[in-house]
Amino acid sequence: MRRWIRRGAIGVGLVVVVAGGVAWGVYAKLDSNITPDEAAAAELARYEKERPTSLVRGAQNILVIGSDSRAGSGNRRYGKDSGTERSDTTILLHLSSDRRSATAVSIPRDLMVDVPGCRRSDGRRSEPMFAMFNYAFQVGGSACTVRTVERMTNIRMDHHMVIDFHGFKEMVDALDGVEICLSKPIDDKAAKLRLPAGKVTLDGEQALGYVRARKSLGNGSDTDRMDRQQRFLAALVHKAQSNDVLLNPVRLYPVLDAATSSLTTDPALANLRGLYELARGVRDIPTERVQFLTVPRESYVYNSNRDQLVEPEAERLFERLRIDAPVEVVNSTEKSRGSARGSSHRRSSDEDHKSGTKGSDEPAGSTSPAPTFRGSTAAENPCG
Repeated sequence: MRRWIRRGAIGVGLVVVVAGGVAWGVYAKLDSNITPDEAAAAELARYEKERPTSLVRGAQNILVIGSDSRAGSGNRRYGKDSGTERSDTTILLHLSSDRRSATAVSIPRDLMVDVPGCRRSDGRRSEPMFAMFNYAFQVGGSACTVRTVERMTNIRMDHHMVIDFHGFKEMVDALDGVEICLSKPIDDKAAKLRLPAGKVTLDGEQALGYVRARKSLGNGSDTDRMDRQQRFLAALVHKAQSNDVLLNPVRLYPVLDAATSSLTTDPALANLRGLYELARGVRDIPTERVQFLTVPRESYVYNSNRDQLVEPEAERLFERLRIDAPVEVVNSTEKSRGSARGSSHRRSSDEDHKSGTKGSDEPAGSTSPAPTFRGSTAAENPCG
């Protein structure tokens, strides 16, 4: 009997060791997938004294940058590699200190902003310039983009992450596609996208075309494109939060592998522990408190094909995020707020802000209502 017990114990021990070795191998692979953005960290450290100070302990602001680089695996099919890259999509993601809400603010790539002097990839430094927002990423990469956003908003970016076309596609495919609903068919040759009306599950290639297309979808404006991106992200949140993915290791591993392989992040996030701590804090946020909106803006006074911030609405939004105060969103179909200045065909849906009534999460004793912005939440179902 003792011999069988001893053999059984040895067998269990071997299983534990083997399982532990497999688990460590998986962890090590995923951990090594992430690329730390050391150059950006060094550049940001150089300008530490001029960067904003975090005002609320526990609140997090993460700058998510979608790169349009044609370099790398699978990206050259989307155009010629000119040796530079721009930020195709940029989102300021604010996580509340109590992790009861997440607010994703899209920043238009055509927004006219003050871009500081930044270190170029060849080591030279650019001159400060008033230019389109995505010029910051082209001239100085993620560090320049972070500094530009911080100057514009006076909000400290705690982290940043960059994902390219290939990484985006891999993420969607790892989730076995993302379901959306279309009011009419899509046939966009430039985006290589052909889809029927109704409920459609997009694979990675289709999803990339859907979020990037401009010419044949909607009114052709960047406004419409960002609205479409936000709707897709809401659908992505639904899929990622489903138990079929998050609680199934067989399905979860390829998602994690795709996610980590596609990311370049600040060094603090460039490991599984850092990403896990971030994900653990947001996994229980209800979908109705995952909000999407676009920074209040209108046509640039000197060029209707460019954007400028609408004040004081933009500063009101930035201030709420700085102090971790509630922000409310309302769907544009529920409440119309009139047209913004500029080209009507380009800005027909560019109604970004309205003063609202106090939200249910407004802190006790507050004397001012939570402002309401045009936007949406992950709980809204376009197929409903």
